[in-house]
Amino acid sequence: MKTSTRPCYRLAGVLLFFLGFSLVVFAAPVSVVDDRGVILVFDKPPQRIVSLLPSLTESVCALGKCGALVGVDRFSNWPKSIQDLPKLGGMGDVNIERIVQLKPDVVLLEKASPVIARLNSLGIKTFALDIKSMGDEERALQKLDAILGTAESSRVWNQIQQQVMRANKQLSLLEKNIRVYVEVNPAPFAAGRASFIGEILSRLDLINIIPDSLGPFPKINPEFVVQAKPDVILLTEPSPAEIKRRPGWSSIPAVVRNRICTFTADQNDVLVRPGPRMGEAALMISQCIQEKMSSSQ
Repeated sequence: MKTSTRPCYRLAGVLLFFLGFSLVVFAAPVSVVDDRGVILVFDKPPQRIVSLLPSLTESVCALGKCGALVGVDRFSNWPKSIQDLPKLGGMGDVNIERIVQLKPDVVLLEKASPVIARLNSLGIKTFALDIKSMGDEERALQKLDAILGTAESSRVWNQIQQQVMRANKQLSLLEKNIRVYVEVNPAPFAAGRASFIGEILSRLDLINIIPDSLGPFPKINPEFVVQAKPDVILLTEPSPAEIKRRPGWSSIPAVVRNRICTFTADQNDVLVRPGPRMGEAALMISQCIQEKMSSSQ
């Protein structure tokens, strides 16, 4: 008995129809608004990306698109897989000529970058982001998801949230509600409550001595810290010996009890970058609080 081939043809036709439909959907242009308010249209996910900000480099990689990076700024150093990429300078000395040679589909940079106009005049598409808070990072991940054609932002963001919650649970009641000062630069610049570091402190039930009114990363009067009497100090640059020499700082409870946290260069990168490793930063801060509070009981 001869078997009919018509059902097979019908099935093949249905599969081809849906395959064609999916290709049309994938090829549809995507419009994304960056943090300048500029609308950028992408006909397809960019295959050649330059990132001029470490946190954006890390975000691209966290979304699974490290392989699309063809160049990064000199400070981008994570993950290890990007270390051999061309280094294109920093905020004040971006190598425009080299970027042009790399023929990127898009350049990712911060909103305040002085090279945006120059790159645009050369016909290079730029996508600018301004990330200071945890909410900014969540939004940035979503926008990068749209540009890159990925669907990973929820996973990355949920991982950050889970790590922050774990960091909170690691702290005992005695280790919470203590006064904390985070110095991000010896000028000194501090991490305010409106910054992502300040938000992490709040999520850990710690009290940031820097008030909301001073902004995300204010330059402060050292006397302010003396008056605020923090129980723990976190430093990303100066050494404990340096801050002990500051007038009046020897009387601060954190200094008296040696509750001063310092970090390695790699750990400092995690702490000061508002990117996908913010959950790791929360765990580092939690561990620091635990160690310093227990050692000085």
